Amino acid sequence: MLMNNPNLFIVTGGPGAGKTTVLVELEKRGFSHAPEVAREIIQEQVRDGGSALPWQNRELYTQLMHQRQVESYRAHTPTPNPTFSDRGIPDTLSYARMIGLADEEFIRQSCDEYRYAPLVFLAPPWREIYETDTERKQDFAEAERTCEMLAMVYRECGYQLVELPRATPNERADFILDRLRRID
Repeated sequence: MLMNNPNLFIVTGGPGAGKTTVLVELEKRGFSHAPEVAREIIQEQVRDGGSALPWQNRELYTQLMHQRQVESYRAHTPTPNPTFSDRGIPDTLSYARMIGLADEEFIRQSCDEYRYAPLVFLAPPWREIYETDTERKQDFAEAERTCEMLAMVYRECGYQLVELPRATPNERADFILDRLRRID
């Protein structure tokens, strides 16, 4: 069953590109957002001693990420006002491809079934702000490869990508809201 949510806008990009920071800025301006499920899973798995982690059981991590991303989509659908999602279901497909997951068809089907707003905001790799932490262990080269794969997958899924400028969170939020005004 096809579900379409034209008011749920994805903000995606490689790790450490400032996605969450711009979403916090948008939240300060009164916009809701769905948090990044991948980071939540990592925090839960580490806390609980689980193995569904990108540095342990990648397949289980991918399955859990897919499940949680679908749940997040459903929890934010329908939405009468613009709402932002820190990543989307196609991010899971991108990750599955990056790790060479043998069966990605179930994720691809979800990408077709759960449709976000056609405009997707892509935060490009940005060396000057990139940092690792306890959940983000990738180096900058992997962040660049991740962003390239994300762009390919989102285009394949029929979304229009708009690259965010390398600017302050406030300027990025202004940029996003300006783009949304042009849609109306």
